[in-house]
Amino acid sequence: MITKENSIMEVVQKYPDTARVFMEFGMGCLGCAIAQFETIEQGAMAHGMDIGRLMEALNKVAVAS
Repeated sequence: MITKENSIMEVVQKYPDTARVFMEFGMGCLGCAIAQFETIEQGAMAHGMDIGRLMEALNKVAVAS
């Protein structure tokens, strides 16, 4: 299960299909250096995303992987 405390890149590396989810939610900076260390919660807050909806979408993709 993915949690909001996981780093963005940790999740994308473990579940590559989640990159699409991040992009759909407006987080197009997956290649930036900050994404390596930033948690999902920090990224969501910085981009004004609904963390609950994002986590639900990420976990749905992770389970299907």
